[in-house]
Amino acid sequence: MATAKPAVLVINSGSSSIKFKVYLGEEPLLGGQVEGLGTTPRLAARSANGEALAERALSPGEGGSHEAALGVVIGFLSQRYGDLDIAAVGHRVVHGGIDYAEPILVTETVLAALSKLCSLAPLHQPHNLAGIRAAIAAFPGKPQVACFDTAFHRHHPWVNDTFALPRAFFEEGVRRYGFHGLSYEFITGRLKEVAPEIAEGRVVVAHLGNGASMCAIRDGRSVGSTMGFSALDGLPMGTRCGQLDPGVILYLLQEKGMNGDEIADLLYHESGLKGLSSLTSDMRALEASDDPAAKQAIDYFVFRIRRELGAMAAILGGIDGLVFTGGIGENSALIRSLVCRDLGWIGIDVDEAANKSGATCISGRDAATQVLVLKTDEERMIARHTLHLISS
Repeated sequence: MATAKPAVLVINSGSSSIKFKVYLGEEPLLGGQVEGLGTTPRLAARSANGEALAERALSPGEGGSHEAALGVVIGFLSQRYGDLDIAAVGHRVVHGGIDYAEPILVTETVLAALSKLCSLAPLHQPHNLAGIRAAIAAFPGKPQVACFDTAFHRHHPWVNDTFALPRAFFEEGVRRYGFHGLSYEFITGRLKEVAPEIAEGRVVVAHLGNGASMCAIRDGRSVGSTMGFSALDGLPMGTRCGQLDPGVILYLLQEKGMNGDEIADLLYHESGLKGLSSLTSDMRALEASDDPAAKQAIDYFVFRIRRELGAMAAILGGIDGLVFTGGIGENSALIRSLVCRDLGWIGIDVDEAANKSGATCISGRDAATQVLVLKTDEERMIARHTLHLISS
């Protein structure tokens, strides 16, 4: 497959999977994932037009580690596209800390600095870095580019980023960072294409999925986020608690005798929709369930979104547009409807027929605030950053 456009491999490495996409320039060629690492590993890949390219179970040796799984991906690419020359590899990295506010070429110094942030994003950061190390070994000499979910939020006003703790903590990095920045950055660009009349205005974007957050955006820049120091804050998520009174942590430590690891497991893995419902973290299953606890979990999820929407609108001094994105935001008409109910006081009115039909704009004809549903594409954003960095 000879091509004049540089081929970029984008990797999103998680705890039990490696998602990958290949771009020629900014155009997707194919994508897929190796899931079930360490348990029941499986490779699946499809072309950009949806054609199945690979679908097979892997042996324990093939899917026993990130390095082995990436080797499977490389083998598949070599077999299917023998003359495809990967010019660079772009990586999603959840936390960039104080120092990294834009994509950067990875060095051992960078890796060492990012490793120190693992405790702030334990569900993501260690696995992001494992993917980078695997790619370095697989593509020696090729540029490896780290793209950060925190970078989009690094220009907040000071009051939006600080906690009311002694100032020394802020200086050492205990501050609000915000996450899902690659998604918000992509959506901001899409708004310029589909709704230029509000793209430079006051927009709240709700990235709702297994991880969930909201972002207040003015003139294309983040000015507020529901997530803070870690990826636990703000909205309830699939298995994460969201906003929590810090006194609860003290209670768990002092009265329940739990240690740090036990509390971390509770807050990251056993809370959120899963904990509230005692059933599942999957919104689709909750919506289909007739269990009262499932409805309560949905009600709390919606309540928190509505509460944070009011806060984001206050940060912006009003609202011109609301955008739903992410797995739940893009696919659940029920959640969108419940969130937007009785919000005429901030100009939101949803056309239910449009909402259920999969339309991009779901606001009523006379609504003062546009409500949109836009598909996010973090991988394309990573490819774009990677191309820019290696070309410059």
